[in-house]
Amino acid sequence: MNDYPGRVKTGLNSRENWWSDMPPRVGRGPSPGRWSLLGTAFVLPLLIPAGHKLFVSDHVWQELLVVVLLIAYAACYVLFPLILRPSRRRVTYLFSALMLLIGLTLTFLSDTNPYVLIYATAVLAFTLPPAWALILDGGALLLVLAVQLLAGRDDFGDLIAVVSITVAMFFMANLVRAVRKLEAANREIATLAVADERERLARDLHDILGHSLTTITVKAGLARRMLESGMDDGRALEEIREVEGLTRSALSDIRATVSEYREVSLSAELAGARAALRAAEIDADLPHAVDNVEPGLQRTFGYVLREAVTNVLRHSEAKRVKVSFGERWLEVEDDGQAIAAPAGNGLHGLTERLDAVGGTLEASPRPGGGWLVRAEVPAAAVASGSRASFTETAGECA
Repeated sequence: MNDYPGRVKTGLNSRENWWSDMPPRVGRGPSPGRWSLLGTAFVLPLLIPAGHKLFVSDHVWQELLVVVLLIAYAACYVLFPLILRPSRRRVTYLFSALMLLIGLTLTFLSDTNPYVLIYATAVLAFTLPPAWALILDGGALLLVLAVQLLAGRDDFGDLIAVVSITVAMFFMANLVRAVRKLEAANREIATLAVADERERLARDLHDILGHSLTTITVKAGLARRMLESGMDDGRALEEIREVEGLTRSALSDIRATVSEYREVSLSAELAGARAALRAAEIDADLPHAVDNVEPGLQRTFGYVLREAVTNVLRHSEAKRVKVSFGERWLEVEDDGQAIAAPAGNGLHGLTERLDAVGGTLEASPRPGGGWLVRAEVPAAAVASGSRASFTETAGECA
């Protein structure tokens, strides 16, 4: 079990679990009133006979001491779930030791009848770490056995029954520990799933809105300049129509992203890049087909192309952009201003996407000026497909 990182260690084959306290309870447990009634019902078989002996015995003081100890013992049993808290560890240990000491005293005062000890051994099994519960419960039972041997008793049936019940309580307490740890792990998994879904939405919405709004801004600006200059009103009207189409497409993409059915293709992104660069009056050297790209990588490379072109439109002030790709790589280079800056959300998201398919992303200034973005996936990753499915639906690689 310990060889698998991330696995919840719930059994007693872990040294950490032997010395760890009982995990906190998840949700609501028994109400104080209900537990008090149940606990009182459990200890009545001890209190009633002792009270009866107090009135009929000739040794009043001895029986009175037994009754007082039994009342204290019963109070410990009834109140232990209400008194003990994970933050008060010292109180837990002192309380458990005191209850076990009272139980041993009552055992020896009742002619070493071990049944009274069951209440203490059960409480220790549920309140102390398994190692301490085993040491104290086992030590107490061995002490009772030693006293019985010294007293010359040869019938150990009662002690064997108490040992059996104590062992059962010990493993039941460990089962409770395991259940609580699994419940805590499930809560953590649910929290991580929500965080993972938020990251997926943030990344996909950034990819969609970043590119679409940048293209809309460029086209709207071009149409405005044409209308202000009074030249080529037909071209301005065409740009405005394309802006309307882009807004409808962006809205459709957002809906599809939220429902996790959005698909990205390299060919569609190539056409979109050509239109966006043309509207920004940037000379674009783009391939005309994507047949030479590995089919399983075209969706991932589509995201790379979209983000790289968006960054060119936003930041580079480039006059020329060249896009080239091969079977397992894609490059986008421009002649704009090569300003070294920390990677933003877009490049960070692309790095995660390429990491999911075993690839790498490099974004760096070119030696002759400008910026170069290169994405590459090794042949071994494409052949094995072990890191992630290359054809998964949107959202699954988030």
